[in-house]
Amino acid sequence: MSENGYAKPVLVTTEWVAEHANDPNVVVAEVDENPALYDEGHITGAVRLHWEDDLEDPVERDLIERSEFEQLMGRLGIGNDTTVVLYGDRNNWFAAYAYWYLKIYGHENVRIVDGGRQKWIDEGRELVTDVPQRPQSQYTARERDESIRAYRDAVREGLGAAERSLVDVRSPQEYSGELMAPPGYEQEGARRSGHIPTAQSIPWATAVRDDGTFKPADELRELYEGKGVTKDKAVTAYCRIGERSAHTWFVLRELLGYEDVRNYDGSWTEWGNLVDVPIEKGTAP
Repeated sequence: MSENGYAKPVLVTTEWVAEHANDPNVVVAEVDENPALYDEGHITGAVRLHWEDDLEDPVERDLIERSEFEQLMGRLGIGNDTTVVLYGDRNNWFAAYAYWYLKIYGHENVRIVDGGRQKWIDEGRELVTDVPQRPQSQYTARERDESIRAYRDAVREGLGAAERSLVDVRSPQEYSGELMAPPGYEQEGARRSGHIPTAQSIPWATAVRDDGTFKPADELRELYEGKGVTKDKAVTAYCRIGERSAHTWFVLRELLGYEDVRNYDGSWTEWGNLVDVPIEKGTAP
């Protein structure tokens, strides 16, 4: 257990990153909601992982194929034994998405910088604009780990089951149906607003402190268990496109040690567009 009571040693501090700046077995990757931030300045030696250009299939709404993932990792100089350290803006929401993504393809050593990009900046640490030229590597991905991903049919079939929990990590306004999508994303919404029946509203950012670091385990347990999201249940998290819910997936599975947690990355842009699926509106009880 870590000093914060976390189940797994999956977080590193900004100090740790600075100390390992020249470690050939560590690759730091910046994954931002706003990818242009990387060009404005990034941690020395950090590569860019672009959540859209690198991690989305250009045709289907899906992850990239295994062979393309292998090429991506190789191009970034990441080998199978490399420790990949992820950080980004917006309290690490896309860094957490990239973490989940790397776990889908079986990468063993992945960490997140606690506090992300903002904490690095707040501490007055250096940002550079140089793009690192890492030597290419050979990378072999595993078959996709489907145990950490949820699909719409499974979500629908599990509605109302006592042994399952559904977590809506969007804002309360999205959950209630007042908003179709967060401000600034209006063109990326669904035909219908609201939430999946039985889903508990636990906004993703309630898991972090004001400085962007994760809350200690006892506070996190209280947050989720207080809404009936307990370790003995099969938990599925969703948001709008699967990135904020990956953050909650990370908290539940990696920090709290829940064994059965899935990210429904189809999320609301899929569910809210489906014909003949149940939708509820209204604020959380």
